[in-house]
Amino acid sequence: MKNIIKLSITMKQLNKSGRKYANYDLKATKKRIINTIGVLSIVLGLSACGSTKSVLKTSDGTPFKTNPLFPKFSWETTPMYYHFGDIDRVLEPDEVQFIANKTDFICIEKSHGFRQLGDQVLGTKHEVEAFHKVKPESKVLFYYNSYVAWPFPRFNHELTPEGIAKNKTLAKFLEVNPETGKFKEKTNGPAFSYYFDCLNPDFRKWWVASAVEGVKISGADGIFIDRMNVDVNADYPLDKLAEIAVAKGEMMANLKKEMGPDKLLIGNNAANTKEVFPSCDGFMFEHYNNAVMSKESLLRDWEDMLRISKAGKMSIYRFGAKGKGKADITLGATGTEGIEQKSKDQLEYYLACYLIGAQPYSYFQWNWGWNLDDGNLVDYPKLNKPLGSPKEAYKRVNPEEWIFTREFEHASVWLDTEAKKAKITWK
Repeated sequence: MKNIIKLSITMKQLNKSGRKYANYDLKATKKRIINTIGVLSIVLGLSACGSTKSVLKTSDGTPFKTNPLFPKFSWETTPMYYHFGDIDRVLEPDEVQFIANKTDFICIEKSHGFRQLGDQVLGTKHEVEAFHKVKPESKVLFYYNSYVAWPFPRFNHELTPEGIAKNKTLAKFLEVNPETGKFKEKTNGPAFSYYFDCLNPDFRKWWVASAVEGVKISGADGIFIDRMNVDVNADYPLDKLAEIAVAKGEMMANLKKEMGPDKLLIGNNAANTKEVFPSCDGFMFEHYNNAVMSKESLLRDWEDMLRISKAGKMSIYRFGAKGKGKADITLGATGTEGIEQKSKDQLEYYLACYLIGAQPYSYFQWNWGWNLDDGNLVDYPKLNKPLGSPKEAYKRVNPEEWIFTREFEHASVWLDTEAKKAKITWK
């Protein structure tokens, strides 16, 4: 607009001074200026339209406040997040490229590369460098648990029965079972583990320092914090939930501060823990059991996704295909015969569950386990289809029923969460 005003002033100046310069082709010059103004007006008009169109809005019309720290977001296809690990080894170059072609938002799971490198931190470092090499804009996260003392990162190597026997000062970091007077133990999983006592202030300082060091050494773009939900499903002492929520809030605030302003913090299952909400840049909805996949819970999820987006934060909507074998999520692949086909057959329903509530910077994660081989290297054609931005908020067909619809530029979504059926019509 300023350029148009300047050109108008130039026209007036030429009209006044035209007689002064006998050899000056005033008409030709005026014509060129008029043409320039016309072209500039068209360019500015297109630019204005483009900028308006590019503004991301939540389903209620609220403009999304884009954070330059976040990964690039697009509705072109289903926005994907990948989260995986392989306890035996690091990724092969073709595996890195496959995942990089699907997403630029990734987390490396808790035991990745442990048997090959002896340290989850180094396993993450390897993949951070690999993904940044093939796709520099990728955001790759370091994993750390706020409750289970998994022995895979270097900071936790001594948090074992043998380690505690040698260094008894570490015992104060661990939760004690009030019924037995002994350390609370996790025996079902990839490795024997104790539990952290977040009510100990010395532990909280140590934990934050360890988490920051993990991000620093690995070169990660941020951190994914597991076991962030503080509720009746979290396995914490019920009479201490309020205290634990406050302690977790302090941990996350200090972690965010110590990592610095250029690092992401994603909290798993933490969207409804008000004490940690302000410190997190995003939240995962893990859907780890049937209770959190009920029709009532899914409806609450969609409300939470809108609330999160209106706060300028990200959400990750993770589902796993049903019908896998072993329950162990870290020690080797959990697939059974036919699970890959089952995951393809089940995808439409769970993708619809995501699309009904999806907001700007909402991501979808799909596999049947957290191991690399649990669907993370499978190509799902539906996830590659053109999607386009949502045209509207979801609609509930009847307030007494559980059928929902939503329109995208290139897809129509129909979902029945009571019958657990869905239909996505790609345009």
